Amino acid sequence: MATGPRASSPRDARQPRLSWPLSPVPVVMKYFDAPETPYGAGHRGLDLAAVPGQDVLAADTGIVVFAGPVGGRPVLSVDHDGGLRTTYEPVVPKVAVGEQVYRGQVLGTVLAGHPGCLAAACLHWGVRRGEEYIDPLALTGEVGEYRLKPWGGGW
Repeated sequence: MATGPRASSPRDARQPRLSWPLSPVPVVMKYFDAPETPYGAGHRGLDLAAVPGQDVLAADTGIVVFAGPVGGRPVLSVDHDGGLRTTYEPVVPKVAVGEQVYRGQVLGTVLAGHPGCLAAACLHWGVRRGEEYIDPLALTGEVGEYRLKPWGGGW
């Protein structure tokens, strides 16, 4: 039986759960906005400023589970440990379904033409845990956009 301090893992070194899918860290053009209901309006990810042809990087180690068109736009999805799935669009893939990828590996390149993007190109980056969309910023160690909501209680 070992005694003394527990061996540390990469996660123990306070490494964020996910790394940014673009380098350098991009400007967030549009923040996550959780829908009120599973099929309600919202913005299920971040729109990140990019340039056409910029490399898209894997946010963590995982398996490519989808690479193809969704609604006419090329989408790439990667499953990660802990039930997370990251999605990237619009992306021309350089990886194939079933391929293992590693944190920081090039997955593909950004295409111009993301609707509503005010930059030369935007990468839409989404994260799900199971069927629930979650804010990617919460997993990067960055502080997200704050929104104050009315509180119905008194002091």
